[in-house]
Amino acid sequence: MPRTDTAALIAALEQAVPGVRIESAATIDLQATVYVAAADLPAVARALADTPPLAFSLLVELTAVDFWPREPRFELVYIVVSVINRLRLRMKVRLPSDAAHVDTVCGIWPAANWLEREVWDLFGIAFDGHPDPRRLLMPEDWDGFPLRKDYPVQIRKTPESSSALQMTAEEFRANVAKDRLTRER
Repeated sequence: MPRTDTAALIAALEQAVPGVRIESAATIDLQATVYVAAADLPAVARALADTPPLAFSLLVELTAVDFWPREPRFELVYIVVSVINRLRLRMKVRLPSDAAHVDTVCGIWPAANWLEREVWDLFGIAFDGHPDPRRLLMPEDWDGFPLRKDYPVQIRKTPESSSALQMTAEEFRANVAKDRLTRER
């Protein structure tokens, strides 16, 4: 399957997962790009990873795009790689603003764990079944999702903190020593 043969990739996916609708997307960078329905994401991801002719065993990126005020508002963008076949695939999933959630793919691609947390933290898109759905980049007490297009830019918020950020010189030295011991193992 050549690098830019999206039709062959779609045919292989449709054979691996009968009944799913996969639609080709235009690109300017010649990277194969497809749209997948949110409900079909787990089955398609499993087929991409487990079907030997495909073997997309590595998730290298997961991000989102907010097209507000357009609907569907969000697009999730997964970039997966088949190292064996030397292929890359951009897989997109459209999500409406009132149902911005999709099943996790952490069980298929472990790299999705932190990437899904980052997307949830910044866009507010939930990943059903995620093993650790805590904030990753923003403080736990943060309100809203800063990469949404309707997020207010001018925020007047008093900084809050639940623990001191300062440490003593002894605590610092102990942390450095502990880090050195860990690296020497």
